[in-house]
Amino acid sequence: MTTLTAGPPAATATTSGPRASWAAVLTLARFETHRLLLRVPVLVAFAVYLGATVWKTRTSWDGFPALQDADRATQGAPLLVGLAVLLCVNQAVLRSRRYDTDRHLDVLVVQPWRRTAAHLLSVAVVALLTGVCVAGQFIWEALKPGAVGHGSPGELLAGPLSVLVLGALGVLLGRLLAAPFAAPLLLVVLLFFSLLITDAGGERWTRWLSLTVGEYTSNTLPSELLGRPAAWHALYLTGLALSAALLAVLVSGGARLRTVRVGTAGAVVLTLVGAVAQSQGVSPETTEARTRYSVTPEKEQRCAERGAVTYCAFPAWGVRTDDWAEVLNSVRSLAGGTAQNRPLVVRQRVEARYGLDSDAAIAPATRPGEITVGTAWGGNRVPEFAVAVAGVLITGTEAGTGEMCDGRMVTVMWLALAGRPDPMSDLRRVRLDDSDTGSAGVLSQTNPLSMTAAQTEVVRELLRRPEDGTAAKVKARWAELTAPEVTTDRVAQLLGLDEPEAEDECL
Repeated sequence: MTTLTAGPPAATATTSGPRASWAAVLTLARFETHRLLLRVPVLVAFAVYLGATVWKTRTSWDGFPALQDADRATQGAPLLVGLAVLLCVNQAVLRSRRYDTDRHLDVLVVQPWRRTAAHLLSVAVVALLTGVCVAGQFIWEALKPGAVGHGSPGELLAGPLSVLVLGALGVLLGRLLAAPFAAPLLLVVLLFFSLLITDAGGERWTRWLSLTVGEYTSNTLPSELLGRPAAWHALYLTGLALSAALLAVLVSGGARLRTVRVGTAGAVVLTLVGAVAQSQGVSPETTEARTRYSVTPEKEQRCAERGAVTYCAFPAWGVRTDDWAEVLNSVRSLAGGTAQNRPLVVRQRVEARYGLDSDAAIAPATRPGEITVGTAWGGNRVPEFAVAVAGVLITGTEAGTGEMCDGRMVTVMWLALAGRPDPMSDLRRVRLDDSDTGSAGVLSQTNPLSMTAAQTEVVRELLRRPEDGTAAKVKARWAELTAPEVTTDRVAQLLGLDEPEAEDECL
């Protein structure tokens, strides 16, 4: 009788083992990604993130964004997604312990370190999805007709990389601690750490240890003056994410793999290189350029002549010349006397010497016929520029406009606002207290001006009257209306109005 014995398994059965393991990892990663994206905290975080982004981007920067500001605006909201991912991926890692299925998983082809890799891949997919949202927000800003400048890839990567770092920390924490309260506790620690380094005496190097560094100012600076180490910070975040991810693989049984050990060491080095490089501060070249742009902007600008007006702008802002010319021509068309053809220079100016941490005011120009325009546009900036134009047409210089405390203020405000689509609304928007009664400061491109209660009363009444009739009177009485020390009562009389009842005392 012959006994048949089974031979050894075919060679293909052994060689297909690693391939089968990685195929299982990818299958598990798809499963974990699906579960992670459907978790309620992640869904809520994405809903809030997308809703807030859409709501804000519709009207951000009044339709005139500078892309070097728009890229930084993409960084804060993804942190909400990152915190939700940290919490949910940590719970996913602990799922097998929570349901006591570890002993069943140990007999499968997917070892613990491979299961950890699958969780990390699910985090990477969510970070990639966040990157798509960031790109969509930035492209939306870039496609607006009034957009200028250019963004930084390093700034745009900060949001998605923050999600990757937080998710990797959630996986690492799940492999180090089995306690379900560890992830919420880590969230508290991270928030405390963020507040601590933000309030650390303004030290630049400590601020850049956080995931995102928000430096915001109302004064938009040219890209070359920002001085932010965005590329080094992206490298730092990449190293941080890789370090946390590879450490999670190491503690899950991957320490036997030489590739993982070498990769972990390389990731730590990458983190240190990024951390050191981003802490160097603003370079001497950038500091010198900030001073040059602030003190002698004419050396950095390109000028274009349009009739009697010369428009000088920094290179990225040349496209806004048409917008400035439209406002200036509207104001000049209402003026009389020599103001109709007086040579003017519209010069873009910026105060950059204090960087992004300060909203320093720009001093009024002292050269005759020079009008300041800033790097921001749209919204309140338009009537502010109109006020600056009207002031120079009447007093000759911006410095002289700032010292004005007489009835000429009525003519300045009427010239600036009468040609606007909604003069009364712009009157309120250009005043510091958003009012149209009483005395108030008036916003301008440089130092604020001042309106008395009597001047406000006269201007309000003039803006309610037909523009053509008032324009004819202004041109006919131009010399008297623009004479120094003319009283508000006299201006009202010249324009056919009763004397104002309110007080006429400057602030």
